[in-house]
Amino acid sequence: MTLKRISALAASAALLAGLGSAATAQVVTVKGSDTMVILAQRWAEEYMKKNPGVRIQVTGGGSGTGIAALINGTTDICNASRPMKDKEKANVRQRHNRGVSEYRVAKDGITIYVHPSNNVPHLTLDQLRLIYTGRINNWKQVGGPDRPITRYSRENNSGTYVFFKEFVLKNQNYDPSCQNMPGTASVVNAVSKDPGGIGYGGMAYAKGVREVPIKKDAKSQAYEPTPANVRNGNYPIWRFLYQYVVGVPKGEVAKLIQWELSDEGQAIVEKVGFVPVK
Repeated sequence: MTLKRISALAASAALLAGLGSAATAQVVTVKGSDTMVILAQRWAEEYMKKNPGVRIQVTGGGSGTGIAALINGTTDICNASRPMKDKEKANVRQRHNRGVSEYRVAKDGITIYVHPSNNVPHLTLDQLRLIYTGRINNWKQVGGPDRPITRYSRENNSGTYVFFKEFVLKNQNYDPSCQNMPGTASVVNAVSKDPGGIGYGGMAYAKGVREVPIKKDAKSQAYEPTPANVRNGNYPIWRFLYQYVVGVPKGEVAKLIQWELSDEGQAIVEKVGFVPVK
């Protein structure tokens, strides 16, 4: 047998072995929050390095999309930047005859983004509510430049959209002028190019924008969305980031979540730019 023939057979064997390992790899699907995509992708990369027999597929689409996938049985793990609602949990039980397991996997400070040229010193929660409900329309009304405000928001399937509406807007409607963006990165990109822009989103995404200090009320101190301020609760707009599973997780799903909550997994939370829960 020639050397060329031996090399060809060896290459074929290697290819078949690779295909076989890919075919037999255990696949874990993770779907949901766009805020959590960068964290979930980093977790997946590191976990697969340590567990070559496991393949983790991470997709976004928003917390609402992930919850719908969990209800429909098309994802193993749902990422959500807001808690599941009672009705959604009831839908899981009705569909699967099992409840959901909830895991708090990280903390996040909802950051208020403005253009780097905007020198507004700080904002209160009430001022944010008045801006996003359309009752404050110029930055000079809150100590900033004489410039009209352009509002950027998330789409309504976003957990961040829901959290911001419930916590900051007190369930009032967003002003119709809000430009709804498909992801936090899109909000940041828009605000970074718009001197009158304001947006909100996860603290890990604040690149090329200015982060505005936030006051709980007019008499309170203003705090920036730093990890320390989120950890100790001084920054007033913070939340947990969640993962949900139907029933009690088993196999690789259970191992993955356990690893995410370990010291090693939580160190990645910090590296990405969120705040560990441990």
